[in-house]
Amino acid sequence: MEQITKRFLNWASILEDATRAQVQMTSEMPFIYPHVALMPDAHLGKGCAVGAVLPTRGAIMPAAVGVDIGCGMIAVRTQYVAADLPADRRPLREAVEGAVPLSAGRYNAAVTREHTRSRVADLEARAERAGFDPARYAANWRLQLGTLGSGNHFIEVSLDEEDRVWLFLHSGSRGVGNKIATHHIKVAQRLCAQRYIKLPHPDLAYLVEGDPEFWTYLDQLRWAQHFALLNREEMMDRLAHCFGEWVGGAVVESQRINCHHNYTEQEEHFGETVWLSRKGAIDASQGTWGLIPGSMGTRSYVVQGKGNRLALNSSPHGAGREYGRRHAQRTFTYDQLVESMAGIEWSGSREFIDEIPNAYKDIDVVMNDAKDLVEVRHTLRQIVNVKGD
Repeated sequence: MEQITKRFLNWASILEDATRAQVQMTSEMPFIYPHVALMPDAHLGKGCAVGAVLPTRGAIMPAAVGVDIGCGMIAVRTQYVAADLPADRRPLREAVEGAVPLSAGRYNAAVTREHTRSRVADLEARAERAGFDPARYAANWRLQLGTLGSGNHFIEVSLDEEDRVWLFLHSGSRGVGNKIATHHIKVAQRLCAQRYIKLPHPDLAYLVEGDPEFWTYLDQLRWAQHFALLNREEMMDRLAHCFGEWVGGAVVESQRINCHHNYTEQEEHFGETVWLSRKGAIDASQGTWGLIPGSMGTRSYVVQGKGNRLALNSSPHGAGREYGRRHAQRTFTYDQLVESMAGIEWSGSREFIDEIPNAYKDIDVVMNDAKDLVEVRHTLRQIVNVKGD
């Protein structure tokens, strides 16, 4: 750990100057208490760096929570081992691609499954209690439940160190969550402008606890976080069904972990109640199970938190980008991508050059930086990868 200032502690050994400067600027906001904790996978973000853990008193910065509200991971350990699996994995990949809408702007045609309907009903009831209509933001939000999206979102089948099969996926609150976040970022910017508050950057605009706009945001933020959690559960149900059909027997779960890494909760830290925003970080309280994926073609980790007080009980959420998407597309080749995916069943699409492992930080370095934050319980290597372009 490196103490950059009294209000900025850093766990990232790979850190760009621009990211460092962005986090230092954020750490100087007057309501930060006691300090910002920067995780090993940190990289430049909107408002504040991805990988920042932000404790605030009396205010929340919507852009520093992130626009993919509630984005996170879910993993299920099955009863199967590698020896139980058919040799041809392509039918499984294609079945998953048919069961889960992939890519930006792709949604379900209708809500037809009973488990989908029950989750939609849960979300409808929560929205009614919060006093808002999600259709204000996305008329088709119900059709978004059970969809993956694009970018670094993925669905994977992996094997652990004992060749046990895990089902693993990464996604968030999709278009409806993005629009909720974008709306409240603009509200915060408008209110700060009306109060003649000089901000070091427009995306550090904040909502003040006690104002009605603060509580409106919080209610809708919590709804979007729950949408994201149910979205992952819905896709996991579909993945487990496809896997069971392929292997010839239903999945029996021995463990399930579902964790956010873009979210805000009220927590106690250093003797005070704060709003803790983890933007690209997971809860690593003592004994808490978490998931840290590498990148396309590399290892992922099932971990338990060590409850590091200085790190605000947090840990990294992945490898973290080292190359922006356009930079990666200009730097790496399709042949390099194919080589990095050797032994993994995947679509073979050229669209994924910007997701090549070389575009991310070395996951071994990230995990070494996190050795005081989490204990590795399982190391996963993927054998099937599904992504949206």
